[in-house]
Amino acid sequence: MKKAHLRLFSSESVTEGHPDKVCDQISDAVLDDVLKQDPTGRVACETYITMGLTIVGGEITTTGYVDVQNLVRGVLKDIGYTHPKYGLDYETCSILNAIHNQSPDIAQGVDTGGAGDQGMMFGYACDETPELIPLPIYLAHRLSERLAQVRKEGILDYLGPDGKSQVTVVYENNKPKMVDSVVIASQHTEDVLDRSGQFITQKARQEIIDKVAKPVLKDYLTKATKYYINQTGKFVIGGPQSDTGMTGRKIIVDTYGGTVSHGGGAFSGKDPTKVDRSAAYMARYIAKNIVAAKLAKTCSIQLAYVIGKADPLSIMVETYGTSHISEEKFIKLIRKHFQLTPKGIISSLDLLKPRYKKTAAYGHFGRSGEGFTWERTDKAKILAKEA
Repeated sequence: MKKAHLRLFSSESVTEGHPDKVCDQISDAVLDDVLKQDPTGRVACETYITMGLTIVGGEITTTGYVDVQNLVRGVLKDIGYTHPKYGLDYETCSILNAIHNQSPDIAQGVDTGGAGDQGMMFGYACDETPELIPLPIYLAHRLSERLAQVRKEGILDYLGPDGKSQVTVVYENNKPKMVDSVVIASQHTEDVLDRSGQFITQKARQEIIDKVAKPVLKDYLTKATKYYINQTGKFVIGGPQSDTGMTGRKIIVDTYGGTVSHGGGAFSGKDPTKVDRSAAYMARYIAKNIVAAKLAKTCSIQLAYVIGKADPLSIMVETYGTSHISEEKFIKLIRKHFQLTPKGIISSLDLLKPRYKKTAAYGHFGRSGEGFTWERTDKAKILAKEA
C-alpha cells in the first residue's frame, strides 16, 4: 500500500478591530461614499491609525462631498471602539483629512478606458470547500468573525475589538483531513486576569475554545488538536494603542491565505479602474467558474496590465495537474466568455455600486450575499459545454 503523503498548511485572519483592518474599512467606506454620489469618481484612499489619531489621505476626484470626520467616527463606532479602555474612542479621537485630487497624468490614460496601473493580479479557486477557496483561510476567517460575534452579542462580553486567528490544517494526499492547531489572540478587559494580573484565567481561555473555536472547527477537530489562546498571557492593550494600522497591510488575509502567489497590490480604498482590485476580482471569477465547471480541481489565473492600455498583456492558467485541458484552450475560453478590459470588468461584475466596506474584513473571496458578484458561477455551464 502506498504511504499517505501528509503536509501542514497554515493561514491567518484578523478581526474587524485589528488596526490594519480598521484602516481598510475606513478607506473602503470613503470609496462607497464617493460611488454613492458619483459613480464615475476616482478614489485612491489610504488610512493610517495610531493611538488617538486617524489620518485619511490619498487622491480623490469626484463631484460629491465626503464628510470624513463623521464617516470615520461611524466606522469606528460600528467596529466597537466606543470606550478609551479599548485604546481608541470614536467620539474623542483626532481625525486628520489629507485628501487631494488625482494626478491628471494618470487620469489621461484611465479616462480613455486604460488600466489605472501596471502590475499582475492573481485569482484562485479549489474544490476543498463549497465556497471553492482553501480550507485554512476559510476557517481562519470564520474564527475571526466568531470572535466579533460573541463580543457584540455579549456572549463573551470581556472581549475587545482587536484580535487574530490562525489555523493549521493537515492535508493527506492533498486533501484536508483535520485541524492540527488553532491560534486565537483576542483583546480583553482586565476582568478576566488572574490574581497576578499577568495572565488571562484558564476559565476565560476555555470559554474562548468552547464558544469560538469549537463551533467553527467542529468538523475538523480531533483529540490531538492543539489550542493556543492568548499565548503571551494577556492582551489588554490592543487596537491602535498597541499597534499602528495602515490600509493594505493584510493582502494575504484578503485573498487566499498564502496558498498561491499574490501580485502585491492591495484592494481597499481603490475604485475599480484600478486593476489591482478589479482584475483580481475578475481572475477569481474566472478561476471559480473553471472549478465550478469541473474542468479542474484547482485553478490559478494570472492577468497582467500596463497603465493606459485596456487589454491585458498576458493571461496565465495553472491547474496543477488537475485538468487535461491545455492552457491554450483555457485561454481561448477565457477570452471568449470573460471581459478583461477595465471597462469590461466593471460592467460584467457591476463594480460601480457601493459595496466595498463589507469586503474589507473577513476576506474578499469565498463570500456570499449581495455585492460579491465575482463569486457567481454563472459561466460554469457554458465553459463545461464548450470545453
